[in-house]
Amino acid sequence: MENYKDVERSIIKRFRKEIWRKFITAINDYQLIQEGDKIAVCISGGKDSMLLAKCMQELQRHGKFKFEVEYLVMDPGYNPYNRQVILDNAEFLNIPIKMFESDIFDIVATVDESPCYLCARMRRGYLYKNAQALGCNKIALGHHFDDVIETTLMSMLYSGQVKGMMPKLHSTNYQGMDLIRPLYMVKEADIIAWKKYNNLQFIQCACRFTENCVLGDNGGGSKRVEMKELIKKFRQTNSIIDMNIFRSMHNVNLDTVIGYQKKNKMYSFLEEYDQVNENDCSGADDM
Repeated sequence: MENYKDVERSIIKRFRKEIWRKFITAINDYQLIQEGDKIAVCISGGKDSMLLAKCMQELQRHGKFKFEVEYLVMDPGYNPYNRQVILDNAEFLNIPIKMFESDIFDIVATVDESPCYLCARMRRGYLYKNAQALGCNKIALGHHFDDVIETTLMSMLYSGQVKGMMPKLHSTNYQGMDLIRPLYMVKEADIIAWKKYNNLQFIQCACRFTENCVLGDNGGGSKRVEMKELIKKFRQTNSIIDMNIFRSMHNVNLDTVIGYQKKNKMYSFLEEYDQVNENDCSGADDM
């Protein structure tokens, strides 16, 4: 039996609880895929997007409804070695990728401030454009559980706001296009365990700022690495803290929030404060 089938079997057998069930739960709970969708799975060449591609193949084969998938790889200016790693992995894993070129690395190399932010925005735009040209109505990215809670903590600690990473979004620049994150509930440690179990090697970001750490599991900007370390300490303190961070974004109590923003408009608790029934004393003694 081909090696890629062993990899596929590991997802639905060995890692059924850790990966497959959480993947399916996210698909169902957040209604990420509908009948007739055509989805571009965006593959960066890292462990997350490659796992996502294999999960989408399994879902397409065994799911309850029909949808189409394109496996889209953008080369933003990889060196020849990194590019070949992606091509070799795609062949080994039986993922029929379509690769297109861009000059993103050349552009961000001339930027002094926030090159990673600019790179991410430009990548997203190129992916939307090429996915739409293929007739897709959605792009799927490989963000996972740890990305979600890291984003929540970074927003609180460094931006002074409570801001999460949504499981799906409407594109503001490409009409009719949505972004979905099917690995939303899958923990990074389980993705790494799946990678090691199958003896797989994938690239990291591999831009000109990080080419010295091509292969491995610790890529990313300094603030995100800092959040990873913080969450690691949380997990050592209490094994459910990470899940509580995740659940907190599903369970925001607006009665206890001073202010919030919706569709770029700010709201304050004072706007409704004097409208509260004087006889309603619930929470009045919460000191």
